[in-house]
Amino acid sequence: MTEAAKKKLHVKTWGCQMNVYDSERMAEAMAAQGYEATEDAGEADLILLNTCHIREKAAEKVYSELGRLKPLKARNPDLKIGVAGCVAQAEGAEIVARQPLVDLVVGPQAYHRLPDLVARSDRGAAVDTDMPPEDKFDHLPVARTPAKRPTAFLTVQEGCDKFCAFCVVPYTRGAEVSRPAARLVAEAEALVARGVKEITLLGQNVNAYHGDGPDGGTWSLADLIRRLHAVEGLARIRYTTSHPNDFTDDLIAAHGDLPKLMPYLHLPVQAGSDRVLKAMNRKHTAAEYVELIGRIRAARPDLLLSGDFIVGFPGETEAEFEDTLRLVEAVGYGQAYSFKYSARPGTPAAEKEGVGPEVASERLARLQALLGAQQRAAQEAAVGRETTVLFEKVGRLPGQLVGKTEHLQACHVEAPADLMGRVAKVRIVEAAANSLKGELA
Repeated sequence: MTEAAKKKLHVKTWGCQMNVYDSERMAEAMAAQGYEATEDAGEADLILLNTCHIREKAAEKVYSELGRLKPLKARNPDLKIGVAGCVAQAEGAEIVARQPLVDLVVGPQAYHRLPDLVARSDRGAAVDTDMPPEDKFDHLPVARTPAKRPTAFLTVQEGCDKFCAFCVVPYTRGAEVSRPAARLVAEAEALVARGVKEITLLGQNVNAYHGDGPDGGTWSLADLIRRLHAVEGLARIRYTTSHPNDFTDDLIAAHGDLPKLMPYLHLPVQAGSDRVLKAMNRKHTAAEYVELIGRIRAARPDLLLSGDFIVGFPGETEAEFEDTLRLVEAVGYGQAYSFKYSARPGTPAAEKEGVGPEVASERLARLQALLGAQQRAAQEAAVGRETTVLFEKVGRLPGQLVGKTEHLQACHVEAPADLMGRVAKVRIVEAAANSLKGELA
């Protein structure tokens, strides 16, 4: 197929890093069918909306986006529009019934069948929300072209068996499944060969990873990280998202032993009240979480911690919310994500009444003020330190490059263009709320 004959694919992604990864793999699958990516939906022959079902009104946002695409479909009747991801899994054929301009619907465990779905959509809307027994990754093409950026995601584990009372993930992503370690090592080596310097290992509960090892045993996440640490040319390793109940001693030790494992950890707790945690079905207490953080920091004292918090969970009292504030003060976070509780249909908590919206908003404002102060303190504490930065893109000012520090903080530096895609030593000279300024050391 000539360049002129190539069709165009536009992907819009909502949600987590795994959705970003899935979008990239879907684009690779369609690239093998002659599609090239475009940022302009107006010139696309195929538009994919890769959706997230975690937050409130997720489905409504998708239907609103589909409404905005109607003029494009009217102008180009040959345009195909697909809905993928967790809303696709949850809504299925209902999406086509509500919005007939949709040509295909594909769930997150079936997108290796995307090329076939696109072909089938010539004969009418195609829907595939199965959770097939085969490993979708075995059926996806492997990209060989140079990487577009020096960082990459690598899904190692999918699904969740925790069934937190507020969460739809077990219903949209299925049970916990871990990929074989040998395949992951091969994919990581292929990414490094394409120019990737940093790999983030992904999973709904990534530290629940228990994949088949090449030695015939079962590998933990720590085993996998230790093997990836030996990959020549790979400079950095990260992983997300973890659950406190799956944090093993060998993973804690890896943080102290392996220089390529970056000193950044996202470990959600959600609340500081034991009663609320029990109602959430988190299966750990606030004290157990705090004790775990202490053990991890003993292994890696310079760790920067990130977390997730939900305020206004059904039945949360003012005293229980203040337990969350006390936990935040005791732990100290460099980054965090905090939300008002939103009921997700089909989850146990959806049947219970949350606190009033005004109360939830007031609590969220107080929590975010505390978390914001802690993040500013972490930013300011970086000033004067030497760190390394992996440069990922050109900055807004001439001669400026932007990348991430070891602690995942954005950093801009005056640096020569040949440092793009490389790791360099930097001294931090200035801190802002969401970025750092550095000088080459």
